[in-house]
Amino acid sequence: MEVAPNANPPVCKIMDFGKFKYEQDVRRKESRRKTTNVVIKEMKFRPKIDEHDYTTKTKHVERFLNEGSKVKITIMFRGREMAHPELGKKILDRIAEQVKDVGNVEAAPRVDGRNMLMVLAPVKKQEPKPGAPKPRPPAPVASEAPVAAAPAPPPPAESVPASPTS
Repeated sequence: MEVAPNANPPVCKIMDFGKFKYEQDVRRKESRRKTTNVVIKEMKFRPKIDEHDYTTKTKHVERFLNEGSKVKITIMFRGREMAHPELGKKILDRIAEQVKDVGNVEAAPRVDGRNMLMVLAPVKKQEPKPGAPKPRPPAPVASEAPVAAAPAPPPPAESVPASPTS
C-alpha cells in the first residue's frame, strides 16, 4: 500500500489486506455509533384547552425534551377561533416559559394556515471532558471566632535495645 505518494522516492508499506479491511469496518461502525438521530415529536393543543389537559401535555413535552427529542407544538384553530390568534400565542409562550430549563425555542411561533407552530429543542448538557480536571467542591466557611486547637501529645518514645557490639 502506498503511504506517501508525493515523497521522493514514494513510500510504500507491505500489509495484510484482510486486516486493513477489518480495521476500516471497525472505524466505520464506530463513527456510525456516535451519530445521533434527531427525532421530532409533535404535541397538539387547542386555544380553549382545559388546565388539566394542558399540564398533562406539558409534562409529555418535558419528557420528550429530556429524552433528547425536538418537540413541535401545534395550536389548532377551528372556526371563529382564528379571529383570536393571541390566545394561541399566549399558550405557546406559557409552554416555553415552563420548559425553559429543559428546552429552548428553536423556531418562534408562526401561523401556518389554521395552525400556529413552535419548535422546541432540548438544552445541551455540558459534559465534562475526559482530560479536564473535576471541579472542586466549595471550601467550608470558617466560623468568625477561631477555635484554639489543643496541642497534640508528643509521640511515644520507642525503646531501642542497645546492641552488644557498640
